[in-house]
Amino acid sequence: MSGCCQQHNSGHDHVHHGHKEMGDLSPQQKVGNRVQTPIRIMQMDCPTEERLIRARLENMAGVMAMSFNLMQRELLVVHQPHVLDDILEAIKSLGFDPQTAGIDVDVLKNSQQEGKLSFGWKLPVAAVLAISSEIIHWVEWPWVFSALLAVLAVALSGFGTYRKGIIALRNLQLNINALMTIAVSCALLIGQWPEAAMVMVLFSIAELLEARSLDRARHAVGNLLQMVPQTAWVYQAANGWQELPVGQVKTGDMVRVRPGERIPLDGTVIKGFSTVNQAPITGESMPVDKQQGDELYAGTINQGGLLEFKVDALAENSTLARIIHVVEQAQASKAPLQRFVDQFASYYTPAVCLLALLVAVFMPLVWGTPWLEAIYMALVLLVIACPCALVISTPVTLVSGLTAAARHGVLVKGAAYLEKGRKLGWLALDKTGTITQGKPVQTDMMLISKKEQIDGSLENSQDQDTVSLQETGVRKVAASLASLSDHPVSMAVAQAARQDGLQFHEVENFLALPGQGVQGVIDGIEYSLESPRHALDQGLLNALETKAIQGYESQGKTVVVLRCADWVMAVFAVADTVRPDSRQAIGMLHRQGVKTIMLSGDNQQTVQTIASEVGIDRALGQQMPENKLDAIAALQKSGMVGMVGDGINDAPALARADIGFAMGAIGTDTAIETADVALMDDDLRKIPRFIELSRTTHRILVQNIALALGIKLFFLVLTLAGTGTMWMAVFADMGASLLVVLNGLRLLSFKATY
Repeated sequence: MSGCCQQHNSGHDHVHHGHKEMGDLSPQQKVGNRVQTPIRIMQMDCPTEERLIRARLENMAGVMAMSFNLMQRELLVVHQPHVLDDILEAIKSLGFDPQTAGIDVDVLKNSQQEGKLSFGWKLPVAAVLAISSEIIHWVEWPWVFSALLAVLAVALSGFGTYRKGIIALRNLQLNINALMTIAVSCALLIGQWPEAAMVMVLFSIAELLEARSLDRARHAVGNLLQMVPQTAWVYQAANGWQELPVGQVKTGDMVRVRPGERIPLDGTVIKGFSTVNQAPITGESMPVDKQQGDELYAGTINQGGLLEFKVDALAENSTLARIIHVVEQAQASKAPLQRFVDQFASYYTPAVCLLALLVAVFMPLVWGTPWLEAIYMALVLLVIACPCALVISTPVTLVSGLTAAARHGVLVKGAAYLEKGRKLGWLALDKTGTITQGKPVQTDMMLISKKEQIDGSLENSQDQDTVSLQETGVRKVAASLASLSDHPVSMAVAQAARQDGLQFHEVENFLALPGQGVQGVIDGIEYSLESPRHALDQGLLNALETKAIQGYESQGKTVVVLRCADWVMAVFAVADTVRPDSRQAIGMLHRQGVKTIMLSGDNQQTVQTIASEVGIDRALGQQMPENKLDAIAALQKSGMVGMVGDGINDAPALARADIGFAMGAIGTDTAIETADVALMDDDLRKIPRFIELSRTTHRILVQNIALALGIKLFFLVLTLAGTGTMWMAVFADMGASLLVVLNGLRLLSFKATY
């Protein structure tokens, strides 16, 4: 134990994943004989366009799979390499403008769909013409004037709709554009001039409003990037401090940020002290102190003093950019309720269209209804037949919910997790780093000689100097092993030795044993720093030593022992402190009807003490990773189970749980990528807020489905009763779509009640 060396610090490499902005699509990825190509289609933002493109491509030779993300206007196609040009041509034949990787961002932003988002002067003029046509018809002037104005109004406001409708009909698709084309054309043919014009104008206005509302939901998360400054003050050896675009700043550069300014890039503080508002990243309400060695995140606000920091990541790889990328990926996933709605809609449209055909043909033949009246009723039903409001209600609501969660510092990896969070019946929690601070300190050390283990005496016959030398040597060995572990208990042992100026040994063959401890070879001798369970089971500790360990544990302390073969050399006691918000978080969960259980590798006494302190329902100690897995499986028999953890030991249980929550994911790529839900700071109260958001999201989803179906059913009954009109049908379709979009957008301003 005499050969000392410099302390070994284990490094951690962080792999950052860049955010994909509009136009910054991933390049083609080739797997075997298949190519995966992302395609941006700026005109695609509704299930109408998705179904049209899917129908065109799904039977094309060489196309193997497709995935649509309407909120990001992105189509991912898996295909054989030689058919990409054919795919793009097929999409263009539908009236779209597909863009692949490498397209300029500004070009894409300006590539708006004709006739849908940008009407210019045409729509106001068309509205005036439609109203004039209605007035002429009402005052009974010659019908030709009313007809002429109506046709002009339809031409100005409906050209884009007609073009898309003809393309849809040519591809045997009964989407809203096809249905409106048929309905308005037939209305003109049967002499309903003013109504045909007004319907097309109202449809265009509603479509414009809906598109802009969808854009708000689509860009809600991406707009967070606008909080990041576009320039940074960078130190250059030749020119001193220079203001440069953030895109030109490299990792390792020195950046200065003044009080009141937003931090432009991720980095580590080199000089200065300040408080930083991290709410854009973590949702924290209170500023965080920052000093030398602390991490800074782009988009956060420097409040107190001048800070100089070293850049750790390029602008496109910042923590905020990664957060946005994760949420955008989650937006592409579908929740169970959304899949059900999509399936229901696939039957709804054909059913109503069939009903319209029956009305047009059988009502005159069976009930003697005048043919023009029956045809008019059928046209109204055709407009009602489009399921846009129903289908768009779920993705807009879920995207708004995912965005609201991100703004509160909660990253949800998929819409399914947001939807089922409301059903959690049990929440399992790790102890160290979750309920407690995860930064324990060494409080006690008991040195054990071989003689003491044999005769059971704790009396030391050696002089004080000899004991002191032995204690120093034992602590060096224990700290050398502990310094290579990231477990909080080991870190406490290493930190105590470091504070006393002890030098660490070089460790060979280091091995971390999940749920047990660590081991390694020092100067040719194998040592292990581990839980006392093994030593107790093997009878390596006498009665007095066992009693001392039990005394530590009864005080809520965690105990580890240093062992060499069958000799327990020392006992270390470490105490952790409970997070100040843990008790409040557990109380919130209980009020929501969620039961709690603590699963920890520590001894039962320590775990029970901590659990009682914060009010947790059940506590299980001495839990190996497989034991935690079994505990989760047992709980799942009685309902949906969530698991909260922050370490490798928790990975199996996090994976088995219905929802896995990762603590303190800020700056940690692994946690962001593997957890179902990542809490960007260490605040447990975000879990009950997530559950509240999940319940609110589900409530709005149900409201939207009820609105969409209820409005259509109401106007369908009115039409069959003979009192429905085409403008009512437009409201039933586009009006309902606008209502459900606006209702879903309410989630963007979600505020927790706790």
